[in-house]
Formats: sequence, C-alpha cells, structure tokens
Amino acid sequence: MLTQEQNAIQTRPLGNSDLHITPVGYGAWAIGGGGWQFGWGPQDDEESVGAIHRALDLGINWIDTAAVYGLGHSEEIVGKILKERSDCPYVFT
Repeated sequence: MLTQEQNAIQTRPLGNSDLHITPVGYGAWAIGGGGWQFGWGPQDDEESVGAIHRALDLGINWIDTAAVYGLGHSEEIVGKILKERSDCPYVFT
C-alpha cells in the first residue's frame, strides 16, 4: 500500500487553461475491446473498471477516451466509472 506522500501526484497546467492535470493519464483505447478493426482483442469489463478505479485512487486525474474506441464501448465503461465516483476525473475525447 502506498503512503499518502507516495500517493500524492503533482499536476501541471494544461496549456493556458485553468486545468491542472497529472503528467500521466489513463488511456482507454484497449478497454474498447475486440470486434472492431483496431481493437486490442477481448477485454474483461470488470477488470477494466477495476483498473480505472485503481488509477484514480493513485491520483491520476484524467482519462482519454473516444467514440471510436470499441465503437463507443470504451466510453460506456468510462461512463460507468463516472457514475460510481464522487471524485470524477477530467475526460478528454
């Protein structure tokens, strides 16, 4: 288990905006699953949900997703996360 100090991730401003994001985010392409031309193959949705929760628990504050990732499946999984958490990350698409 990480200590509070180890868990604290620094953020950086995003361009000239007021947003401050972690240097690393969660890329959700792979959780789109298989069944589409650029898919990574079958994925377990519950494992994907767990991985995103873990990333957010560790301090990551943004997720990259797009309608093309699994033809919308990635966005469905990310949406599920947003419903489950009170500390919602930024979502970039």
